[in-house]
Amino acid sequence: MPEFTPAEVQSLKASYDEAGQGHVFTYFDSLALPEQKAFFEQLQKIDPARVNKLRELALNPPKEDGEAVLEPLPDSANASILDSKPEDIQRWYDLGLELIGKGEVAVVLLAGGQGTRLGSKAPKGCFDIQLPSHKSLFQIQAERIIKVQKLAAERAADPAKAVIPWFIMTSGPTRGPTEKFFKKERLDELTDEENDNRAKGEPYFGLDPANVTIFEQGVLPCITNDGKFMLASKDKVAVAPDGNGGLYKALQDEGVLDKMRASIKHVHAYCVDNSLAKVADPVFIGFAAEKKVKIATEVVRKRDAQESVGLILQKNGRPDVVEYSEIDEATRQALDPKQPTILKFRAANIVNHYYSFAYLDSMGDAVNRLPPHIARKKIPYFDVDTGAAVADVKAPNGIKLEQFVFDNFKWLDLPEFACFEVRREEEFSPLKNADPARAADGSFAKPPEDSPTTSRKHIKEQGRRWAEAAGATVDNGDADGGLEVSPLTSYGGEGLESFKGQVISQLTI
Repeated sequence: MPEFTPAEVQSLKASYDEAGQGHVFTYFDSLALPEQKAFFEQLQKIDPARVNKLRELALNPPKEDGEAVLEPLPDSANASILDSKPEDIQRWYDLGLELIGKGEVAVVLLAGGQGTRLGSKAPKGCFDIQLPSHKSLFQIQAERIIKVQKLAAERAADPAKAVIPWFIMTSGPTRGPTEKFFKKERLDELTDEENDNRAKGEPYFGLDPANVTIFEQGVLPCITNDGKFMLASKDKVAVAPDGNGGLYKALQDEGVLDKMRASIKHVHAYCVDNSLAKVADPVFIGFAAEKKVKIATEVVRKRDAQESVGLILQKNGRPDVVEYSEIDEATRQALDPKQPTILKFRAANIVNHYYSFAYLDSMGDAVNRLPPHIARKKIPYFDVDTGAAVADVKAPNGIKLEQFVFDNFKWLDLPEFACFEVRREEEFSPLKNADPARAADGSFAKPPEDSPTTSRKHIKEQGRRWAEAAGATVDNGDADGGLEVSPLTSYGGEGLESFKGQVISQLTI
């Protein structure tokens, strides 16, 4: 990176002037030397010409010829755990565990979000959904990795190789707190009770710190409606995370691909807020690896025609994600000619993906062509003309650019892509919305979908199903009638044979 010298400052200023963004240097000469250095370091991480191109691409996306032709993916690119043959599922599971046992599988976690909508200032992965164990999302997912590593090691020729490196993509606001949370340090963003619960656990939740890499996604400047970079203060550009699609550039810029290159051939990426995510799912990994695709995606079946979710399908002969708002009512309601009791377009996107490492490593400069999307926002800013900060913004005054992790699907040919349908009740329970506050009379309103209450309920319902399938009876007085099964006890319902014929009275096993 360029050093902070007068010559480099002038060179950087020239690049901003050429891109029409020289106004960001308006107050540079009036800053103290440490402030200048910090501002210089921020500005050199931004390529103003690239950002201008992204803005232009977002405002004027390429027009497609003719009307889009939407079809479900062909059978050759599809499989469903709901109706696959048991021997196929077992073969995929065995292959997935074999690859994990060889040390060829890595996991990437998209964890840049804060729990703001949940009433928390901490990273969302720190959130406690009030299970009996009070485990955070991070802990639940770490323990799933520990368990599946153990399952793979039991079969591996060299058990020491059965290690899944975990790469956690954070954002600027969440990186520091995430690192502290993993190290078991107290967070100002958590309550005393939450910090005390974390203090009872292990650093890195029992994982080897050498196998956990916390890295940071990039940012893009906030931009005025007429195309100028916005300042947050006289010595800082206003920025926002570049969206989950920033994953691809961050893998390059943060050295993650370099760390993977020696041994990793298969990568599983998922979102932190899915409380049922099967981290490094052997069945999914085995399915994708057997098909030798560049990208595979997990989906769940739409609840009904009106569920507002993006759909995985083929658009003009290529894999794509089409948002709910882009589909007309007739298309939403259309039934599958082969199975007329279910929807024709039913593959709901849950942002849970497989990548071949070779594909990620080959993207190169293509990460800069990922089409951006515009979010019009009310953005506090520093007014260069008046020299004053404006905090109370009444109407949208600028745009934030973000990229979506699935916007490169359309770059693939159909044989390079596959879609895998899983059971919603087993693998997808997102945490998006806060539970309602207690009313004056002590009662609660019905919690919304995708809340801590529903995430907690789904985990405990799953645990009960597993226990009953193993021949146990659950009679523990749980308010939801469920059972919390620790990931260290069972990854996917296996290993519960010892409970056969028993009455389980505990809240968690």
